[in-house]
Amino acid sequence: MKKKPDMIKIQELARCAGVSIATVSRVFNHHPNIRPELRQRVFEAAREHGYQPRLSLKQKNVVIITPYNAVWPVQGCVDMILMALTQELPRRGFRLEILPVNNRERLGEIQFCAAVAIGAEPADFADWPGRFPVPLVILDRDGKPKPSHVFHVRSDEAQGMRLAIAHLHESGCRKIGCIIHGDPGAGNAALRHAAILRALETRKLPCDDSLVLFSGAGDERYVELIGKLLKRGVDALFCPGGNAGIIALHAFSLYGRRVPEDVSLIASEQTSFSQYTVPPLTTISPDYPTMAAATADAIEAHLSGDTPPARTVLPYGLLKRESVVLPQTPARRRT
Repeated sequence: MKKKPDMIKIQELARCAGVSIATVSRVFNHHPNIRPELRQRVFEAAREHGYQPRLSLKQKNVVIITPYNAVWPVQGCVDMILMALTQELPRRGFRLEILPVNNRERLGEIQFCAAVAIGAEPADFADWPGRFPVPLVILDRDGKPKPSHVFHVRSDEAQGMRLAIAHLHESGCRKIGCIIHGDPGAGNAALRHAAILRALETRKLPCDDSLVLFSGAGDERYVELIGKLLKRGVDALFCPGGNAGIIALHAFSLYGRRVPEDVSLIASEQTSFSQYTVPPLTTISPDYPTMAAATADAIEAHLSGDTPPARTVLPYGLLKRESVVLPQTPARRRT
């Protein structure tokens, strides 16, 4: 009969796994010089007997796992999340190591107390429970709340899409086109697509798929897609994802359209330059500092033996600037 998780001791776990107490300790402190098969044996014994290690708070190395290739326009979001983490985690006393996702096999060679994956698909880390006893926080993605030491911190995509559509509608826009970064089923694209259609339908605005488009993985199609939307008579464009607003401003200039006189524009915030464009961009923005704080909270709670929330969902904010037409603006020029 299995013992309850709070009853089994490290000595008993070592006996069940057929290893020394020192080996169990090295496994759960993620010492790099442990053979994979030995590590796996200890993990399996721990799961079988409900053993939950209390990891040392003295081990303060956190690995930040980033995308390998810069993918525009979503790279802007990755950069801002990374900036927030590099401010918050060191403030809590953690040391950081940046590791591109294609090098994550190196995780078996280094010591760390937690990992944070930015914009990674949860399926890519399905093997985490069998390999590492330390907490993993996956940012900007949703996933199943199991196992117990994998956590998700993300923005409320449905709320963010509603926020943008509401602002455009309340500003007088009546035919809103949208370009969503990515392909259906990849990342947050499907969540955004469904939320945009619901928001448009709720406000009794045109909401067919000819007005809500996917860009694919890169930015090559943005100019072409914006041209198609302009031919369909849109008076506003919403393009969630990284710095797509900069690409949209460029496309509008190529088509001879003025923002906001001819078409209003909402994009995703890029802190470095959104407010400095001409005109300054109205944007939706995840709460990056709170996202970083929630990540640090989850890591600290787990390392202390507490149970942090499996999911943390944070609201978007709307930064109102001059790229959205004001209700009192004269009627737009039609070309």
